[in-house]
Amino acid sequence: MTQAYSLNLRHLGALLAVAATGNISGAAKTVNLSQPALAQAIGKIEQTLGVSLFERRPGGVTITDAGTGFIIRTERALAYLASGVRQIRRGSGKPVLMKLDQRVTMSQLRALVSVVGAGSYAVAARQLDISVPSLHRAMRELQETVEIPLLERTGRAIRPTAPAGQLVHYVRLMLAELRAGIDEIATRNQGLSGTLRIGVLPVARSYFLSRVLAGFCTQWPAASVEIVEGPHAELLSHLRQGDVDLLIGSQREWVPTHDVTQEALFDDELVIVGRTGHPLHGKTPLTTADLLDHHWVMPAPGTPMRVNWERMFAVRGQTPPILRVQCGSVTLKRGMMLEGDWLTLMSRDQFRLESQAGQLAEIGSPGADFWRTIALTRRNDWRPTALQATFIELLRSVAAQMRRP
Repeated sequence: MTQAYSLNLRHLGALLAVAATGNISGAAKTVNLSQPALAQAIGKIEQTLGVSLFERRPGGVTITDAGTGFIIRTERALAYLASGVRQIRRGSGKPVLMKLDQRVTMSQLRALVSVVGAGSYAVAARQLDISVPSLHRAMRELQETVEIPLLERTGRAIRPTAPAGQLVHYVRLMLAELRAGIDEIATRNQGLSGTLRIGVLPVARSYFLSRVLAGFCTQWPAASVEIVEGPHAELLSHLRQGDVDLLIGSQREWVPTHDVTQEALFDDELVIVGRTGHPLHGKTPLTTADLLDHHWVMPAPGTPMRVNWERMFAVRGQTPPILRVQCGSVTLKRGMMLEGDWLTLMSRDQFRLESQAGQLAEIGSPGADFWRTIALTRRNDWRPTALQATFIELLRSVAAQMRRP
């Protein structure tokens, strides 16, 4: 994200003007810059990216292949910014603010994201390595431009207003688009490269994803992958604002937002798991009394695994036992089972890794048709880079090999 912040919004607007008019002189009038200043602005962008975006000719300019891709990303990035400002102004009945790239600066947007994230001017200033007065000035100028209060003080603390949260969402999408454009330039120069940012739920950190990551990194040695872990709601928020590219985990019956799409990858059978040497290990058949007679450690209500656990008792005409430990961490669940005769539900894909250590054992099956679906979630308006598209292709290929008959 740091490199995206180094780009100048006014210069990006000038880039689009040159692309639209096909010459420097015509674009200079549009963006209110002199021809030398405009030429210098384009040169700075090209220097930052390390690539030529235009071929200069006597009659004007021609967009290069690299320029075509980056211009598309720039258009999308500035459209996100415009959408964010339009949304917060509409709530106050204010008209559309034109030419935002000439009114707002990247420094102001960086200040907004940092202050909202940190909840403190002092902390944000340390993170950005600038003075607190400079941060105050940037925020004041931004609020004066958008004409909407973005921060409010409560005692000694500050907190973002609702419009500030909305604007930060769109600014992050803008930055994600610019970051994708920078990665695409790097790919042209170095081969398929860049960094993938993948949100992964605890249940997806298993044999399947390990296979995908190992194969991907072997096939594309110049690329890297950053795994972001956390609960579903947190990762979904990261996905929606472009901080992660993809989200992999159990498919939800419904997603509480209209701007993302789930794609089922494969169904994974569920099994009852306990420690090696558990009293129920090897006992067949397992009775309902057996399942009720032992403590369980399961994740929070509403999660797919918890729903299946509750259904396991429901089909037997029983109310689930009271959970003394509620936990989604695979590491903690493993520790509980190794300390005593606890049970949990686990996918067979996940259990495959656990069984290799020889400490946990498959106790039995919860019943017929107990599966969890592993899914890929992405933004509806997401435009994947070549690197991201290649990863998804590999993801689907490995998932196809794991699908049950």
